Amino acid sequence: MGKCDGRCTLLVICSLQLVAALQRQVFDFLGYQWAPILANFLHIMAVILGMFGTVQFRFRYLIFYAVWLVLWVGWNSFIICFYLEVGNLSQDRDFLMTFNTSLHRSWWMEHGPGCLVTAVLDSRMAPDDHHVITVSGCLLDYQYIEVLSSAIQVLLALFGFVYACYVSKVFQDDEDSFDFIGGFDSYGYQPPQKSSHLQLQPLYT
Repeated sequence: MGKCDGRCTLLVICSLQLVAALQRQVFDFLGYQWAPILANFLHIMAVILGMFGTVQFRFRYLIFYAVWLVLWVGWNSFIICFYLEVGNLSQDRDFLMTFNTSLHRSWWMEHGPGCLVTAVLDSRMAPDDHHVITVSGCLLDYQYIEVLSSAIQVLLALFGFVYACYVSKVFQDDEDSFDFIGGFDSYGYQPPQKSSHLQLQPLYT
């Protein structure tokens, strides 16, 4: 009972994924990053289904969870490439994260560790209801914080995928080998046969 099996390990991984996703969702809300907000919401739902499938021995839920983790790794890989500006990706196209509904960027851009934000007054570059700022003194630039967050998500997803496949395989094997205790096949049970004739015995008094 004290030994942690595959189900226990998978539940721990799902719990870590849930905490990391909720933490990320909060900061994405603060930065009005609508695309990551939607992706985080779907991820949270998939993790909850994975935990339910693990506890209730639901094979299909674990398969859905594993398939989603493949998509989740792809999404986080895209975010890593986006913030590192790999290939033709550029942070100047930040509207990809906000669905072109605002000019907001990552919350960590202004609130990173050690960052000093200075407003630029009377700037003609700022659209209506916006202001231009300069950020300096950051111990870690915001894009690297976003990359680190996505890398953690990828790492947890890889572990989750491996254990989801393992646990689902165990569930499937248990279903294939399961047999009812006292079942017909286990003990070669045969129902009693009806007699074709009735024997009469004399009754002595």
